Amino acid sequence: MPITDAKVCMLGAFAVGKTSLVRRFVTSQFSDQYHTTIGVKVDKKTQTVDGHSVNLILWDLYGEDDYQKLRLSYLRGASAYLLVLDGTRRTTLNVARQLQRMAEDALGSVPFIVLANKADLVDEWEVTQEELDELVRPGWRLVTTSAKTGEGVEQAFQLLTESLIRSDRANTSAPKAP
Repeated sequence: MPITDAKVCMLGAFAVGKTSLVRRFVTSQFSDQYHTTIGVKVDKKTQTVDGHSVNLILWDLYGEDDYQKLRLSYLRGASAYLLVLDGTRRTTLNVARQLQRMAEDALGSVPFIVLANKADLVDEWEVTQEELDELVRPGWRLVTTSAKTGEGVEQAFQLLTESLIRSDRANTSAPKAP
């Protein structure tokens, strides 16, 4: 099977752990040092599921806050996205909902997974289980993650890769318009 390239955008509020999740996934490392992402940082890792290899081209976008708004041009050409929220900050849940609407408007219906990050700090969470359950009701997939411990990180990227492969199969097997 040929290797497929897939642009995957990391979306979320400022300081939710997008860069740390990418670093944990790509290099299996974590750093307590916080560095603000300016613009976009691109990493790559190949995932294989059921004999299908996908080059995940990971676009780690700067976090959205009151001063920085997502540039829709960064989403152009994305095959999927990971929507990251910080369980210790309820405001990041609202930002995640807004970003999901923006991404869907810009990309249509592409695979995405919500990552409820900072599971290692679950005792400090402001986001409740009920609020997370509400995200799953419309059919969203959710994985609880910790970039620090690695919990759920591989699983999240694996699930996204599986979704990309299923969606690609659906796209390639669909009848072509005349």
